[in-house]
Amino acid sequence: MIAVISPAKTLDFENDVEVASHTTPRFSTQTNRLIRELRLKKAADIQDLMGVSDNIAQLNVKRYKDYRRAHTLENSKPSLFAFKGDVYIGLAVDQLDQADLEYAQSHLRILSGLYGLLRPLDLIQPYRLEMGTSLPVDDQPTLYKFWADQIVKLVHKDLKAQEDQVIINLASQEYFKAIHRKSLKAQVVQVDFLDLKNGKYKVISFFAKKARGLMARYIIKNRINEVELLKGFDYEGYYFDPQSSTDLHLIFKRDQAPS
Repeated sequence: MIAVISPAKTLDFENDVEVASHTTPRFSTQTNRLIRELRLKKAADIQDLMGVSDNIAQLNVKRYKDYRRAHTLENSKPSLFAFKGDVYIGLAVDQLDQADLEYAQSHLRILSGLYGLLRPLDLIQPYRLEMGTSLPVDDQPTLYKFWADQIVKLVHKDLKAQEDQVIINLASQEYFKAIHRKSLKAQVVQVDFLDLKNGKYKVISFFAKKARGLMARYIIKNRINEVELLKGFDYEGYYFDPQSSTDLHLIFKRDQAPS
């Protein structure tokens, strides 16, 4: 079983982290091709392409210029420690020990516009490139087209290594679209988190993002390898709702968020 999450726009490359081991992203050729294309862009181009402020555009022009093919602990950081955002607040990577990280390395994947598909201990450099960006590369008009079936093939390889065919989707719609469903030979289990507000249960973006991270941490900490075992998830007041769920769509609800 593999759980898939999205990356985060917010990064942390200021704080050092000690890990027993690290790995290299597996799509280095593709990443280098994207970097070459991005280096052709001026700050104004990046601003238009990504819809960001001039300051963020300037920052990322510098990031693309500073990018190095060789990923080392001096210029890079393991992906699970580098991303900061709502999902990663829930994941609380600082609470994972070495055994947890080893389990995560096999059972957790992070989708990325620049790196394609990351393992938690894959080294990454600072960047911003969302999967939904319409960046023309070669004869492909978007990143979805650029990555095409490449990500799917790597997902299949990772699932084969586990002798399993189940993916737990904890990613956003923007990112999970990068895994082409028509080419995917695996069972996808969608997980959604609803909070009670004004008498109705609904998806509240901040809470839902954090809950995806909480679920990822639950999977890692409890060594979850069967869909049925996901139903025991009860972090921060969430509970499984069998009436609203199906075999391939698990619904978790919460009546009151922690103060």
